[in-house]
Amino acid sequence: MAVEFVVCLHKENIGDSSSDDLQLGRLYEVIEQNAGHGMIRLIDESGEDYLYPQAWFDSVTLSSTAAEQLAQVLLHR
Repeated sequence: MAVEFVVCLHKENIGDSSSDDLQLGRLYEVIEQNAGHGMIRLIDESGEDYLYPQAWFDSVTLSSTAAEQLAQVLLHR
């Protein structure tokens, strides 16, 4: 299974979530692209997976080698 990544472009009206849980311009690993109600599930800065509005992110295309290496780096941080 291919590892998917998105880049955070917005984080306005973050509500109950900490503004530290997302960083603008940072890549995040996608757990579930279409989590319903316009949401995406990804692993944020806390290291846990949470739902965020899909509109805050854009897909990033990486080579399969780069995606696998980035996934490993994020796993061990």
